[in-house]
Amino acid sequence: MATPLMEIFDTLIDNITEQGYGILDNFLNPSELKSLSQTLRQRHSDGAFKTAGIGQGSEHQVKAGIRGDHILWLNEHSTYPAEQAFFEKINDLIQYLNRTCFLGLRDFEFHYALYPVGTFYKRHLDRFRHDSRRKMSVICYLNENWEPTDGGELVVYLSNGESLKVSPIGGRLVCFEADKLEHEVLPATRERLSLTGWLRTY
Repeated sequence: MATPLMEIFDTLIDNITEQGYGILDNFLNPSELKSLSQTLRQRHSDGAFKTAGIGQGSEHQVKAGIRGDHILWLNEHSTYPAEQAFFEKINDLIQYLNRTCFLGLRDFEFHYALYPVGTFYKRHLDRFRHDSRRKMSVICYLNENWEPTDGGELVVYLSNGESLKVSPIGGRLVCFEADKLEHEVLPATRERLSLTGWLRTY
């Protein structure tokens, strides 16, 4: 792993340790951002996405009043070069977290998320009732030329009672403890794109 990547992972980990979350701008360079954004849109136009739901297994439900995004679950062994490159970076992050924080992370799961204009995801926690493997929530934004007036912020509710509002700027990575911090996605005035996933333990 290149030294610059190790250094930015150090900063991310320090922030997570101190405050329960970390934000890393430019996790994706402009070329990687464009490639992933184009791949997402291509796969969406091919009809591969489904309306997202809430709950797991038999408890899974589609409720537009709670969540309005369209998603596509991804395979680590994807044939799309942009996705392969992203997963290589995520594997580097997992290895570094395990080596420095002893988290016992085993694998990950990721999906594309496309929020149509005006849709949202109400306040929730990224942990299923009967599955505690999700350790870290990871969101990587794929929005090119995002402006503050576009909206679509992620709101993270911190353990001290305060909240953090994060703009979904392209290339930005947000990472926080999946079983501790509730969060929500606010409506946007344009389509909002991301790669959303979880780093999981055994």
